[in-house]
Amino acid sequence: MLKRYSRQVILSNIGEEGQKKLLNSKAVIVGCGALGTVAANNLARAGVGNITIIDRDFVELSNLQRQMLFFEEDVGEPKALSAAKRLEAINSDINIHPVVADLNHTNINELLVDADVVLDATDNIQTRMLINDFCTIHKIPWIYTGAIGTSGMIMNILPSGPCLKCLYPHIPSPGALPTCDTMGVLNTATAIMGSMESTQALKILLEEIDSNADGTLVVYDAWNNSIDHIVVKKVEDCSCCGEGDYEFLNAEDKEVLTSLCGRNAIQITPARPQKLKLKELAGQLEPLGQVKASDFLVLFKIDDYEISIFRDARAIIKGTSDGNIARSLYARYIGN
Repeated sequence: MLKRYSRQVILSNIGEEGQKKLLNSKAVIVGCGALGTVAANNLARAGVGNITIIDRDFVELSNLQRQMLFFEEDVGEPKALSAAKRLEAINSDINIHPVVADLNHTNINELLVDADVVLDATDNIQTRMLINDFCTIHKIPWIYTGAIGTSGMIMNILPSGPCLKCLYPHIPSPGALPTCDTMGVLNTATAIMGSMESTQALKILLEEIDSNADGTLVVYDAWNNSIDHIVVKKVEDCSCCGEGDYEFLNAEDKEVLTSLCGRNAIQITPARPQKLKLKELAGQLEPLGQVKASDFLVLFKIDDYEISIFRDARAIIKGTSDGNIARSLYARYIGN
């Protein structure tokens, strides 16, 4: 089996024992978009033995500009499943576990608890803070990564070091940060940041990172070819890693609304996930608008809105960024 990884094994940084360690490791990638597809591709080829990919969304034509594991034939399919199919064709010796779900406080324990490292490839600060809460409690190393426009940033968040709340003590208000809608994104920027994240994940799995080191936020601009390193100190009275206030993990039992980057869309995750009978729901919606159904989702178009409904009762309402409108459409066509 090691012959597959021969060019990697001869690296003094890895060696045969290191490769065996990778094959016995588990990485969890949260999000399978531009960053997640690059990271998943790299880790699968490097021989990380167990890779879980969590993504709530499906492939769209606009994704193909930067999301490296997808092809035109994948449009309309769940991203996690399409990515797993490609990765299994790349490396049949490892285990790929696709999860079509929205990571939230109701399922995070089930999905992340046995991870050796967690890779952030999400598109919103709320999910990142949830990961931060969970990994802080369970002492799981994770890697914060983001990219927008022509640049990106990355920071290893280790059990003994500063957490994401030390970096962002106050969550930016909606509209305060640029998004894909307003800035766009360069595909080389996401490819570079995804590769940087993969490298850090391999180093963590190989125990090649000083767990007592201060955090370093690396900011890279692909267009200007510039790189900056910002030292992040652990905040003693940090509400998360200092005082143990895990507000995102201990969220109330209520629905979660998430604005989706670059989509003019709102995702609604119900407070109590359930299993919808999609074919039955499609039949109910057919007299009202255009309906397309598969084993994984129902795509319903009515007026200026496109509603994607998943088996776990999640829905993505495209055509609005207003949470109240999204709630109203969800209640009208799916239920309370």
